[in-house]
Amino acid sequence: MAKLIILTLALFSAFTPAYSLPFVVFHGITESCTNSELKTFTDLLSRWSGSQGHCIEIGNGARDSLFMPLTKQTKIACEKVKNISELSQGYNIVGISQGNILTRAVIEFCEGAPQVNNYVSLGGPHAGVASIPFCGSGRFCNLVDYLMKLGVYSKYVQENFAPAGYTKIPTAINQYMQGCKFLPKLNNEYKDHKNDVYKRRLASLQNLVLIMFEDEEVLVPKESSWFGYFADGSRDKVLPVQETALYQEDWIGLRSLDEAGRVQFINVSGVHLEISEIDTMKYIVPYLRRY
Repeated sequence: MAKLIILTLALFSAFTPAYSLPFVVFHGITESCTNSELKTFTDLLSRWSGSQGHCIEIGNGARDSLFMPLTKQTKIACEKVKNISELSQGYNIVGISQGNILTRAVIEFCEGAPQVNNYVSLGGPHAGVASIPFCGSGRFCNLVDYLMKLGVYSKYVQENFAPAGYTKIPTAINQYMQGCKFLPKLNNEYKDHKNDVYKRRLASLQNLVLIMFEDEEVLVPKESSWFGYFADGSRDKVLPVQETALYQEDWIGLRSLDEAGRVQFINVSGVHLEISEIDTMKYIVPYLRRY
């Protein structure tokens, strides 16, 4: 789900960056900071931006990204960013796929954490996913299939399968609101208790860059990368973000950010996480070079 592909074009062999704040990367599901592609990606961003990059690992990486509940992952991530001294004066974030759920949780929930200035989201399931991507075969995938048969909103699955925390079945909204233990809180969806702190923290970003992949085959719907989603009760009609209640009622500060000119809705060619060197330089690096 979270394999990162950079389409290199042998460009930018000589690049002299300006000094900037450090940044962190939150990787996607079934990945780890030791993954060679992720290390290359982080190193390239560091070199091109002149900023120190940190990949934040949760537990053992690949396995815990899949089976550790997002509430626990958030607590670990929160403590890690607070304990990295280089981040104390502020930092930027690059989120990759599922890593964007963790990124926003750190921004919204993490009390006493350093200020996040710029946040770049690559293929993030911000409004949820309507189905778990096909896993294939093997022991892990057999376990995923078993968990799904137990019911995505069951207590056991919510506590033992991370993607269940942002699975939003549009034809089962009541069950989602009652059973899903993470995304409704993250997106401030509960009608009777909106949390203004979450809204204020996200709205404090200097820039939010939401990158959607034109040929997205993992996120259903792909518009979730921009906070767009299926209309309640439908698996066919996708609402653009501006037509969602989350945006119109400004549940998390997204509308405030957008009206202030601090949100970039970027559409790039390619499948999930397939990004060219040109697009990386155009849409990611500039936000790692700004204070």
